[in-house]
Amino acid sequence: MTARTHDVAAATALAVLVLAYTPESLRLSTLLLALLANQLGGIAPDIDQPTAPLWRNLPEGHFVGKAFGKLLGGHRFISHSLLGLALFGWLSNVLLHFLHPIMPHVDVQLVWYAFLIGYVSHLFMDSLTKEGVPWLLPIPFKFGLPPVRKLRITTGKAMETLVLLPLLVVFDIWLCASHYDQFTTMLRHIVR
Repeated sequence: MTARTHDVAAATALAVLVLAYTPESLRLSTLLLALLANQLGGIAPDIDQPTAPLWRNLPEGHFVGKAFGKLLGGHRFISHSLLGLALFGWLSNVLLHFLHPIMPHVDVQLVWYAFLIGYVSHLFMDSLTKEGVPWLLPIPFKFGLPPVRKLRITTGKAMETLVLLPLLVVFDIWLCASHYDQFTTMLRHIVR
């Protein structure tokens, strides 16, 4: 999937789970960091590519990205598995707890959950592609949905850009419109 599709899918997954498990209280700082963490989680598995957005925006990032990609075993290897989810989940949790003293009013647990939701959405969306995802590494088999490879999506082609991405956007619009009261009530109760 392209980065744009991963961004929208991560936000969609977060919105669905927020509706299902609305937090009792939420500070604006937590909301903003959770949204950021969700988007970072949505692109984090692609850190194994030298062309990832992170590496493109850093000086000499291409070279660092190449080295990092080799360390992770290449594209769609460790970072695209449950092992990668556990590794990146643990690292992000450690980072959030390290930073917590300088942001004491942030619920780092909710921010962490938002990151994980984005990460899992990335793995799920990549499971819809022809390449699939090695969910069970070190078992090197790549799983895909549907199981028949010919029925899966080719990254960046019409089925993704003209069908799947617009469907996600339409679903998001419907979700916001049909749950408008729930979203606005949650936003009104944000503790400052």
